[in-house]
Amino acid sequence: MNSPNLHPMINVAVKAARAAGAIINRAALDVESVRVSQKQVNDFVTEVDQASEQMIIETLLGAYPGHAIWAEESGHEHGARDSEFVWIIDPLDGTTNFIHGLPIYCVSIALAVRGKVEQAVIYDPSRNDLFTATKGRGAFMNNRRLRVAKRTRLQECLISTGFPYRMDDDLPSYLQMLGDIIQRTAGIRRPGAAALDLAYVAAGFTDGFFEKGLQPWDVAAGSLLITEAGGLVGNLSGDADFLEQHECLAANPRIYGQMVSLLGKYSKFAGAGEKAGVRASLAEAVQANTATATPETATPDDASSHSDAAF
Repeated sequence: MNSPNLHPMINVAVKAARAAGAIINRAALDVESVRVSQKQVNDFVTEVDQASEQMIIETLLGAYPGHAIWAEESGHEHGARDSEFVWIIDPLDGTTNFIHGLPIYCVSIALAVRGKVEQAVIYDPSRNDLFTATKGRGAFMNNRRLRVAKRTRLQECLISTGFPYRMDDDLPSYLQMLGDIIQRTAGIRRPGAAALDLAYVAAGFTDGFFEKGLQPWDVAAGSLLITEAGGLVGNLSGDADFLEQHECLAANPRIYGQMVSLLGKYSKFAGAGEKAGVRASLAEAVQANTATATPETATPDDASSHSDAAF
């Protein structure tokens, strides 16, 4: 078993994620008593989200008081305003699952330095699964090195996604997109927590992921897990500068290229993404030529030129 050489900042983020996870697990024992409010239609927040976020922020700022915070519930309210170090936090991704007692949710914490994600932690408190990544040092799940799945044909792949749930979402377009990909894959899954979906692609449990309507805190940590596990991540048209574009696509390089070819036309940035689509096709071709590389010889940096997602 490989053991990650944990960066000091990752250790603090892990401490914060586990403390938040303890709050979530305690509340899950009596979820019906949790107070729930609605931010907008089908967009919920609970006292658990808020307590989890407060615990994370206190832990991070206790160690790094000069750092900035960008959190789902409190925005930029805490921490320094002008720091190059920005912690991007989703204290409970999968709140709707949590409210219903469905144990598919997680804590997501990422550190961006000068706009690039360099540290990532995703913690699933239900299963006690801890995903970590440091830029250039690989991605791990419970101290086991992660690699994206090796499948090369989209028809054999299991792909995860998220369904529209807001009134202003373009449901007809999404149903068309879903129809296109259902016919060309082995199966589609909709677990309900985008950060965990990305972690599962990095772990090779699923082969790819796509979703529209996402926020930076949904995808920041997961994006680094993907690239450090040898995968690619971007918007639907293949552009790696995607964090604030509200759409995400991730997979191993071969499958990524095929998914961009199929779904790129549904991107808000389809016209601007033509060059990115070409890059995705080139990445697919490069991966085809290096398909014999073993996990030991293939490095996470294979995809790093594509993966410096900024916000």
